[in-house]
Amino acid sequence: MFEKILIANRGEISVRIMSTCREMGIKTVAVHSEADKEALHVLEANQTVCLGPAEPSESYLQMDRIISAAKQTGAQAIHPGYGFLSENPVFAQRCAQEGIIFIGPPAGVIRNLGNKTVARQIMIKSDVPVIPGMMAAEQNHDILIKEADRIGYPVIIKAAAGGGGKGMRIVWSPEDFREAAVSAASEARSAFGNGDIYLEKYFEKSRHVEFQILADTHGNIIHLLERECSIQRRHQKIIEETPSPALTPTLREAMGKSAVAAAKAAGYINAGTVEFLLDETGKFYFLEVNTRLQVEHPITEMITGIDLVRQQIEIAAGSPLTLSQGDIVGRGHAIECRIYAEDPLNSFMPSPGKIHFVKEPRGGGIRNDCGIYSGYTVPMEYDPILSKLITHAEKRDDCIERMIKALKSYIILGVLTPIPLLVDILSSESFRRGETFTDFMAVHFNGWKPAPGNIGLAGLAYMADQISKHSIKKSLIPAEGLSPSPWLTLANFRP
Repeated sequence: MFEKILIANRGEISVRIMSTCREMGIKTVAVHSEADKEALHVLEANQTVCLGPAEPSESYLQMDRIISAAKQTGAQAIHPGYGFLSENPVFAQRCAQEGIIFIGPPAGVIRNLGNKTVARQIMIKSDVPVIPGMMAAEQNHDILIKEADRIGYPVIIKAAAGGGGKGMRIVWSPEDFREAAVSAASEARSAFGNGDIYLEKYFEKSRHVEFQILADTHGNIIHLLERECSIQRRHQKIIEETPSPALTPTLREAMGKSAVAAAKAAGYINAGTVEFLLDETGKFYFLEVNTRLQVEHPITEMITGIDLVRQQIEIAAGSPLTLSQGDIVGRGHAIECRIYAEDPLNSFMPSPGKIHFVKEPRGGGIRNDCGIYSGYTVPMEYDPILSKLITHAEKRDDCIERMIKALKSYIILGVLTPIPLLVDILSSESFRRGETFTDFMAVHFNGWKPAPGNIGLAGLAYMADQISKHSIKKSLIPAEGLSPSPWLTLANFRP
């Protein structure tokens, strides 16, 4: 087993990985940028190494500096977390060349599955169902238009070499296709260095259902049940749950078998996630494989009792899986809400700044994977995720109620968060009925504003101002017609 692991990431995921490492008696090395020198993951590590300036290109994406840090500190392995270099085949290959264990799949597997068209070909050869469409072998837009006419509108254009909603366009009519294709290719080229695009049928009413897989170096592959991730904004998940309210035992078994078949066809090793689209009729189609630990992995841990980070580390160390498919049993229901520093009333724009006060929810069945503390300043250079709040209960309704109460008791003062929106989503009849399709936000929460009875963070700041009596400094009051930041009123607030 490893004596020391370098975590090539930041924030809540680094803190979460460190937690398992401590339990396993493994020392940790945190890398950080100059902007993150006081971040929680830096404070909790056994050793720290500064990589450089705040910009990711000068710090968390610097392969040479990260590998050098691992060598200097004597780390035998690198855990990439999610984002940054976690799905970069070049980085995985560099680690292997330098004699450092990369805690994830081999570089070749990452490369094949990272290219959506190659992944699609692998699945077709293995009889894993794929969405009707056309691969990006030919970038002639006239040919793509003919394919769109054949499979029928609406269609969705996707980047062949990326994900996360970038390079993605929904096209409703032939007249809009060419402009959408040019725009998608341009965005893909900018984001991923590759402008290849491909085409798929777009399902207006569908669900995003994914299966967690584990595969060791001894040929053993299992799945750890599903997660539904249909509640999204800007093609990015904000609420996840397991089990999916849409899956019957028969459908769950069929999708699980396809997930294992997909992993086997790709030669997969370590933890990964096979994502599917599930339509209204119960048909499912392969979307992609995420070759890393997912943001939403805690809900799987909550219902199975299995530490996925521990499994990753043990697999990377060469240990065989001690679990068989028959050992995997889901107990109860789990929900995760992502807490970002963002403004849900302003297109979810990031809301960086100093956190004046944090009060985390506590209680049975509540878990909070957190990367912040009172006094911490959220930098503007990175993904603004602050924490992931998870609840677990025997029944779905009880889990929802537990999450609502936990969210209402979660106080973060200093930056805006979508907590009031999350409360309203979970309280809605559509969510409670399990009608969680990928268009959920557009249908039910387009133009959302906080409910009258929901005080929210701005309301808390306002009350703090009233209690402290005229604490707004006149010099900070903006010109007429502009809304003052509620956080300027907190000068005299004492938690």
